[in-house]
Amino acid sequence: HILIKADMKLGSIIAERTGSLGCIGWVLVILSGLITVLLFPFTIWFCLKIVQEYERSVIFRLGRITDRKAKGPGIFFILPCTDSFVKVDLRTVSFDIPPQEILTKDSVTVSVDGVVYFRVSDPIASVANVANADFSTRLLAQTTLRNVLGTKNLAELLSDREGIAHSMQSNLDEATDNWGIKVERVEIKDVKLPHQMQRAMAAEAEATREARAKVIAAEGEMNASRALKEASLVIAESPSALQLRYLQTLNTIAAEKNSTIIFPLPIDHTKKRN
Repeated sequence: HILIKADMKLGSIIAERTGSLGCIGWVLVILSGLITVLLFPFTIWFCLKIVQEYERSVIFRLGRITDRKAKGPGIFFILPCTDSFVKVDLRTVSFDIPPQEILTKDSVTVSVDGVVYFRVSDPIASVANVANADFSTRLLAQTTLRNVLGTKNLAELLSDREGIAHSMQSNLDEATDNWGIKVERVEIKDVKLPHQMQRAMAAEAEATREARAKVIAAEGEMNASRALKEASLVIAESPSALQLRYLQTLNTIAAEKNSTIIFPLPIDHTKKRN
């Protein structure tokens, strides 16, 4: 019973592969295998291939992908006449998005650049579904940057860079999923404003700071006037407190020896002495 099931499974596999390659294709594969066996000492160097730990190989047999899973890492075997392979690097790749002139939602022209980090998650899809996955991802990143920033105003662009980067990452990751690309991170590097806009924003910020300084100074004057009012009430209750204040002022002025001190005396006090 087990042998019958094994024969049936093997027959289905052979039928599937025969249907994919065709009769002529399998004849060529068999001839290639016979030539490889006959010339074994010499063909071994053409049959064994090695890929690194960070690489995978997609094998094509007569123009068709032989397996749904890429080969590697390590050693794998190919037929020299009918098989070819493409190496795919799985390491994370980063590239800079060139500065893009973008018109924001509130009609301000800015120049924005960024950086994208991505890697190949499906080697077979990156080879079979797109001609050049790296170049296509770079072009798509530029258009995505324009589309996302075109829906933001200048204030959001300057204050919410993290949210914009996350939105770009989601859009890029969804668009490149069929290409076997995984976008890991997107960062907004620099936002350049026109010089006229920079001067206008600087003037606005300076005016805001001056207005805030005037408000603070006015509050200080109001608090000082309240304190002086309370001090005058205390001095009015005790006339001798005014003399003590005179003496304290003289002590403060006397700290500088190059000053001339004029000491005021109350008129009523001079009259009493006369």
